[in-house]
Amino acid sequence: MATSPDAAARPLTTVGIVGLGTMGAGIAEVFARHGYAVVGVEKDEESLARGRQYLEHSTTRAVKREKLTEAEQADLLGRITLTTDLAAVAEAGLVVEAVVESMELKKSIFRELDAVVAPETILATNTSSLSVTDLSTATARPGRVVGVHFFNPAPVQDLVEIVRTVVTEESVLAQVKALVEELGKSPVVCGDKAGFIANTLLFGYLNHAVSMFEGRYASREDIDAAMRYGCGYPMGPLALLDLIGLDTAYEILETMYRQGRDRLHAPAPILKQMVTAGLLGRKTGRGFYTYEAPDSPVVVADALTPSTDERPELRHDVTHVGVVGTGTMATGIVEVFAKSGYDVTYVGRSRDKVDGVVAAITKSLDKQIQRGRATEETKAEVLGRLTGSTSLDDLGSVDLVVEAIAEDLTVKTTLFENLDEICRPGAILATTTSSLPIIALAKATDRPQDVVGMHFFNPATVMKLVEVVSTVATDDAVTETTRALCARVGKVAVSCGDRAGFIVNALLFPYLNDAVKMLEAHYATADDIDTAMKLGCALPMGPFELLDVVGNDVSLAIQRELYLEFREPGFAPAPLLEHLVTAGYLGRKTKRGFRDYGSR
Repeated sequence: MATSPDAAARPLTTVGIVGLGTMGAGIAEVFARHGYAVVGVEKDEESLARGRQYLEHSTTRAVKREKLTEAEQADLLGRITLTTDLAAVAEAGLVVEAVVESMELKKSIFRELDAVVAPETILATNTSSLSVTDLSTATARPGRVVGVHFFNPAPVQDLVEIVRTVVTEESVLAQVKALVEELGKSPVVCGDKAGFIANTLLFGYLNHAVSMFEGRYASREDIDAAMRYGCGYPMGPLALLDLIGLDTAYEILETMYRQGRDRLHAPAPILKQMVTAGLLGRKTGRGFYTYEAPDSPVVVADALTPSTDERPELRHDVTHVGVVGTGTMATGIVEVFAKSGYDVTYVGRSRDKVDGVVAAITKSLDKQIQRGRATEETKAEVLGRLTGSTSLDDLGSVDLVVEAIAEDLTVKTTLFENLDEICRPGAILATTTSSLPIIALAKATDRPQDVVGMHFFNPATVMKLVEVVSTVATDDAVTETTRALCARVGKVAVSCGDRAGFIVNALLFPYLNDAVKMLEAHYATADDIDTAMKLGCALPMGPFELLDVVGNDVSLAIQRELYLEFREPGFAPAPLLEHLVTAGYLGRKTKRGFRDYGSR
């Protein structure tokens, strides 16, 4: 078992847990599973009985899932002593406080513990948002106080944030980190700031999503679908808030705002209104969504749910599609439409580039045949629907043109002027831009009502999401047709207005920028921040992994667009991001970004 470097004579064999709610009971179970004697303390017999019930239910579930045998469950529970007497933790080498988020209550417990435990005992708090430094002032041993923030449910979640204060002893930090690793957890070390790593980055993003919903920029369903299908997140932000509890989210954001005064952490007004109204999420049966019953995960229809009658229909006939461009995105879009049965005419600047599209799609189809996902007949049919050209004039008869050329407003504007002259009246002109104002392209034509954004994600053949972006001039029938068309080619369409970032980039890149600021402030390492977000929030990639894949130059350009559009001080690009781009450290494509890929 873990031993303190400066107290080798006294190995840590007993752990005290004060507070046996869901979190405290879970922490007690984790320690008992790893052979530690655990003393669990609650304020009264009723709370103690509830804590015992939590432990029995959790370990019984583990037995049913064959994670424990019945004998192991009995041994585990036998290592836990439950009491209402705080003095019972006197022999513990580590005491973890896990009571409700009240500074006053936590300080009173730490004062009592100070009088009970040995001088070398480590006092830890499981707070998720309160100042560990402030809490440590309640003891005569602030150097031996540390934050140990487990995530719920503690027996399952691997992440533990270890929070150091300016006076935490290095030996204490080292001992606690080694102990957490011994428990089979992944510790990350960070400074004492409200929200620590995971909550600081997560709740800024969640609050932004609430503001987006409150401003009616997009529906709750579309905001959630955008982040699930566009970023691979396990849950959309509004559904996640319902799971966390809107009251909990409000308290965490309020604490973060009071400490840091970052306007992006000031809880969105609708959050306070919903909390006041008792709409707390799943636990009350209503939050951003409505549930079958309190504590049920089953969403039921309510007044905001789109009815089946509202499913988009093709209000324009679309049988022949045009694509302008021959890059990766354009080639993917050509393949998506052709595989869905549409005749596609695509236009490139040279015959070599046009031939390259067919070669790339042929290679893609051959891979699918090898994996049993396509046949030679399918391949022949798809390739038979393709017509390559070097002349825009060949788009004269198409029903829809999708532009997928370089992100340059001047170049795109010239293209739209040409398409307006070439394409038949009523043909829809779509752009895949991810950052430019679509209304500027629409104004270059005499048919602004027929211009729409159709933002595919890369690679277009794999990613399910398409953001359908309407300008103030876009006709409703064009928007509806574009959404219906997305469904026909197997994509998930979300609707939003014409402003920088649309849904996904507007929510994703400020979060990535916040992560860079956190690293820049030496609050935590890039590795620890990535680990925290992957394990604590179940994200597919950490922010620095993602930045290096996207490209720091691309990320900086998007962040600048967001800052210029919204003039939000918190959206100003992190200086470190700008410095890396200036130095040419753009990520994987240059073999160096936030990490060095030269030797890999």
